[in-house]
Amino acid sequence: MRLFRVYIPGSVLGLLFSEIVLLFSVFLLGVIIASDVDPEIWLLYNSGWMRLSVMVGGVVLSMYFQDLYEILRIRSRIVLIQQVCIAIAVAFLLQALLSYTAPDWVLPKWTTMIACGLMLLLLPAWRLIYGSVALHATSARKVLFLGSSKVARDVSSRIEQHPELGMATIGFVDNAPDGALPGDACHLGQLNDFRRIMSTSKPDLIVVGMSERRNKLPIYDLLDLRFSGIQIEDAATTYENIFGRVCLQEIRPSQLVFSSDLGPRPSIVRLQSVYSTVIALVGTLIALPLLILIAALVKLSSRGPVLYRQLRVGLGGTNYMVYKFRSMRRDAEADTGPVYALTDDPRVTLVGRFLRRFRLDELPQLFNVLKGEMSIVGPRPERPEFADTLAEQIPFYRQRLCVKPGITGWAQINHKYGDSLEDTSIKLEYDLYYIKNATPALDAYIIFHTLKVMLLSRGSR
Repeated sequence: MRLFRVYIPGSVLGLLFSEIVLLFSVFLLGVIIASDVDPEIWLLYNSGWMRLSVMVGGVVLSMYFQDLYEILRIRSRIVLIQQVCIAIAVAFLLQALLSYTAPDWVLPKWTTMIACGLMLLLLPAWRLIYGSVALHATSARKVLFLGSSKVARDVSSRIEQHPELGMATIGFVDNAPDGALPGDACHLGQLNDFRRIMSTSKPDLIVVGMSERRNKLPIYDLLDLRFSGIQIEDAATTYENIFGRVCLQEIRPSQLVFSSDLGPRPSIVRLQSVYSTVIALVGTLIALPLLILIAALVKLSSRGPVLYRQLRVGLGGTNYMVYKFRSMRRDAEADTGPVYALTDDPRVTLVGRFLRRFRLDELPQLFNVLKGEMSIVGPRPERPEFADTLAEQIPFYRQRLCVKPGITGWAQINHKYGDSLEDTSIKLEYDLYYIKNATPALDAYIIFHTLKVMLLSRGSR
């Protein structure tokens, strides 16, 4: 299903909804066992539904932050139990917090104890059942690959590694000789056997991934199949759907020129500017005490200015000055010139290391948003010294400059910090996907996911 302009596997949504129902049932059972009050009266007249919703929401959020809705394949039962224990600990902490801030929303003590005990038993058990029975009981869409280009092989590998996608590879039809395909890829036959293979394999989806199509693509056979109701996709489209990024290898300038769904739409850009300014203004007011505290810590921890100003490339290739809390010593690039940050970079100060870990050094960029130079969500702003070099080495790199850079973005939450050409190319694929699909819903999804990235200090250097 496509939610927030992102393709989310139905199996993941099924697990999420089933666990919400399970958690509501567990807490309701705790009320029935531990309380003498009629459950119906408690739910309707004692704010019961609100109390349960807060608790269930807290537990689900804790499981989300532990990536339990990212990959459904259970690699370790012990780790799964540990993760459920963390979710239970969050439930107790949430109760303690509510007892001070909103006592009317606190669940009875024994209700919480009984419900958490049942959670420890039922949640891991349901995960195992869902992973081994429910996930496999649902019929996966059978995918036949016409051609064996690198993109097609990448898609097939992704399908094999992520059964939650609800897809299963039948094999490849290609003129490559037997044994030429890598790994466990099944070579079903040559292109002239395509009709016979179709009649025997009966796929639900045909993914066309031929490196050379001129005078080789069985176009009339595919046309007949398309009119018979079988879905046919280009490998680049399937790649985009299951990876969440465009396929840089398959992009042609003519595709971009004549594409009808390529963003950003002017109305979306104008709307984004409005709500980015509002969010930045509210965020600055809320974070003002924290900004003052961080500024004091930076000033006391090392010599130099509190704010670090650096030239970055913005909308349309125009340069602007980005603001950050200084996290490195004052003369960090005196000897080396402009260089990427390294893992465990020795130039980073003690306070700076903490700020970078939780991305707090980027809070002053809220002022860049208020000045109209940045958005809350967008591609990462690059330094001019690097941007010019990368534009020469990576095709379509300058196209990311058609939107304002952002404090956070689709690439930042999906890919690690990287200084290699390969990492930059992958992040560009994510940036182009964002530009193509930019909407307030996708921005909201990215902002929500950014909270997890910050709390878990992922991808920082």
